[in-house]
Amino acid sequence: MRAIALTGALALGIGLAGCSSSSDNTASNGDGGTTAEDITVGVAMPTETSERWIADGDAVKSQLEEAGYDVDLQYANDDIPRQQQQLDQMITNGADILIVASIDGTALATQLENAADKGIPVIAYDRLINGTEAVDFYVTFDNYQVGVQQAQTLLQGLGYLDGDNADTGLTDKKIIEVFAGSPDDNNAPFFFNGAMDTLKPYLDDGRLTIGSGQDDFDTVSTLRWDQATAQKRMEDLITSTYSGGSKPLDGVLSPYDGISRGIITALDNAGYGSTIEEGLPIVSGQDAEIASVKMIADGVQYGTIFKDTRKLATQAVDAASAYAEGNEPEANDTETYDNGVKVVPSFLLESDIVTSDKIQSLLVDSGYWTEDEISKGVAE
Repeated sequence: MRAIALTGALALGIGLAGCSSSSDNTASNGDGGTTAEDITVGVAMPTETSERWIADGDAVKSQLEEAGYDVDLQYANDDIPRQQQQLDQMITNGADILIVASIDGTALATQLENAADKGIPVIAYDRLINGTEAVDFYVTFDNYQVGVQQAQTLLQGLGYLDGDNADTGLTDKKIIEVFAGSPDDNNAPFFFNGAMDTLKPYLDDGRLTIGSGQDDFDTVSTLRWDQATAQKRMEDLITSTYSGGSKPLDGVLSPYDGISRGIITALDNAGYGSTIEEGLPIVSGQDAEIASVKMIADGVQYGTIFKDTRKLATQAVDAASAYAEGNEPEANDTETYDNGVKVVPSFLLESDIVTSDKIQSLLVDSGYWTEDEISKGVAE
């Protein structure tokens, strides 16, 4: 583990866990060591165009500040050079720890190697940073399992699985299309592989058919997870494969709620219906964005995958606190996430499938969204 290069610091060891006041948070280790308020954590988030990343940034910042740290939170609006500049500036301004959710996981090697030279630990947040030794820890969800759950959501909606993911015995043959996430996001292939491995038995025995035949990641990926890009591809598929909307399409595997909304817009415009009851195909999703949760409640989008960003933020803060105290963060996976240079020690969290009958228990009762926000489809 790289030590934190704190100006004037003679020792580390900050008693942060369980602190209940700002005076407690600034307690030193008793021998003139660094205190929480002496440490700046730079937090680099990819974009403010997604509700999910706004929630992540807010959660990480608030929890770090509660622990007593100074926080420099920056959003790069999906602009890679801007994120590079933001990280350069954080390092120049004296950040002691970096938490980075990258736009492109291969584009930050120069910045992070500069951080390594200065002894600054780097925590990759939800998106693995590739091609560099200079990433110390990774906090994320079990991304392969998230993909499995995306496929299970689709299979539930199509009737092949029940709500507990048990086989229903349905033998009907149905037609689907598949979408994947952004090719520059390390998570996207994990999602896609988990989903396609889960769908494979149904594709192999002929119960499912991909109408267009497009089933490789490079073809079905969606750069920057962009809603408009997904809508355009769905429109093109409807035109080329489904005779402008006159041929049946039963479901679409979608890896993200924004992509789902683009897909649904294209399907609705093509005459498939405005709700599932009216004939709209089953569409999966991810991130439990409020606009899509409302659509699930209204019978438009079938389901989504809920990744509780508050828990992810807590793991990032725990990792930062461990480094601040001169310790190694706790990892529960030391084998899966190879960034091409090293296997990055990771902490993986669990996710949940949300369908209309699970909104109350998973999202409302946990305080993630309120009933009023869901009814309006707008975060407050």
